[in-house]
Amino acid sequence: MPQDAVIGIIGGQGWMGHSLGVALLEQKVLSPDRLVISSRSGRGEAYRDWPEVRCVKDSRELVALADIIVLSVRPADLAGLDIETGDKLVISLLAMASLQEVASQVGSDRVVRAMPNAAAEIRRAYLPWFASPQVSDDDKRLVQALLASCGTARELPREGDLDYLTALSGAGPAYPALLAQSMLEHARSAGLSDEIAREAVMQTLVGGSLLLEKLGTDPGDMVERLIGYDGTTAKGLRTMVDEGIGQAIHRGLDAAHRAATGSR
Repeated sequence: MPQDAVIGIIGGQGWMGHSLGVALLEQKVLSPDRLVISSRSGRGEAYRDWPEVRCVKDSRELVALADIIVLSVRPADLAGLDIETGDKLVISLLAMASLQEVASQVGSDRVVRAMPNAAAEIRRAYLPWFASPQVSDDDKRLVQALLASCGTARELPREGDLDYLTALSGAGPAYPALLAQSMLEHARSAGLSDEIAREAVMQTLVGGSLLLEKLGTDPGDMVERLIGYDGTTAKGLRTMVDEGIGQAIHRGLDAAHRAATGSR
């Protein structure tokens, strides 16, 4: 990254803007004096350990100060952004906003779309991204370094892939949370105390996920292996499959994908 490049985060007090800004500072990707955030609510407590971070309330002032602009606002707020970035590099973290839509709104052709998720807060997010043709190789290396501060960043070959991953990985902990909620409700109904039920569910899901990550194999291999043991787990798995859990997940992802693409 250029040693004197200034990063400006519009929406730097929001969940993702804050997660990215703090990750960049904690990992020393960026010195505090090279970070500018815009927030209508002011500095707040998010950057109290880095007093050199500049906070402005006007996004146009941020654009004037920064070399690279990160958009971390709600998709509905894009149309209300009154900024002109010129030829500056713009990184959009907005769902449901295409490269063309972002470029038209901010006035730059050097646009990158990225899709973070809530796990960025603990540096475990998956952040796929796609760049417009005007984004240079140097720009791409910079984008990779910025996004990787929050987890695993991956450049995609097609913008349509990003729309799909908005539905899949962009959901972050939402899908595991739904499974945890269902398991927790069942455990409570079986008479377990709330403390034990929560502990059992969380350790089961977290431990299982870490094991899958460590093994690095197709998750289906583990499912088939456990079904092959023909024990209690196999009975549970077969029933869930027979009851249509796979189809329900596919329909949910289809619905989220349609929402991510909008009318495109």
